[in-house]
Amino acid sequence: MREKVEKALEKIRPMLAADGGNVELVDVSSDGVVKLKLTGACGCCPMSSMTLKMGIERILKKEVPEIKSVEAI
Repeated sequence: MREKVEKALEKIRPMLAADGGNVELVDVSSDGVVKLKLTGACGCCPMSSMTLKMGIERILKKEVPEIKSVEAI
């Protein structure tokens, strides 16, 4: 599943990079929890939690239906 998540993140990265940010895959648990680290401008942005839940999580769940949730670390 990690490979599927990484492939989906490649589609998301250009959108984050446009605002000076990026996302790093930290872990994918066997129960479908993805742990990500937002970096660059996204790491300290006050809207990062919304970006994570309404953007990244939504896209990842669409691309990889086995994902249950996405968490920032």
